[in-house]
Parts: sequence; C-alpha cells; structure tokens
Amino acid sequence: MATLLDDAIELPVVGRVGIDPLVGIAPVAGDSIMAICGLYIVLEAYLAGVPRQTLVWMVVNVGLDWAIGSLPVLGTIFDIVYRANQRNVRLMEQALSS
Repeated sequence: MATLLDDAIELPVVGRVGIDPLVGIAPVAGDSIMAICGLYIVLEAYLAGVPRQTLVWMVVNVGLDWAIGSLPVLGTIFDIVYRANQRNVRLMEQALSS
C-alpha cells in the first residue's frame, strides 16, 4: 500500500511518485481519500501489535500529510517529498523488530 501511495509511478522530471500526490491535486477531497488509505497502514500496524506511541506518530504523519497536502500546489509538493506512508511503514518495521 505504501509503495502504491508514495512510489508507484516514475515521472521524468520528478522521479518516483505515488498516487497520493496525483489524487491530492484535488484539494481536500483527494487528500481525504488518500488519508483514509494511509490509515489502513496504521490499522495494519495496530493489528500487528505495534506500541501505542508508535501508532500515535503514525497518525500524526497521516494528519500532517492530509493537512499540508490539502493546500493547493504546496500540498502536492509536500506529498512528493514527505512520503508519510513510507515513513509509517518504517516506523512499523522498527517497532516490530525491537
């Protein structure tokens, strides 16, 4: 899911992007749909037994991605650079390997 949202497509000038910044071009609605998809990763982490503090950081990442991503133009650039879903997968992997 994180790869689809953050890294699925190769664009000539930008490099790898996912559907998150592309769908997020539609302010608020697009980012809201992508936030729901991002929360699926948080749900999987919860079901896997990730500690509560890590889950809170994961929700913060999704919230930042939604809030800043909802801004026209700046939000799309933020989505490309921040990659909240990849961050959340790394947080989950780190928590599960500890």
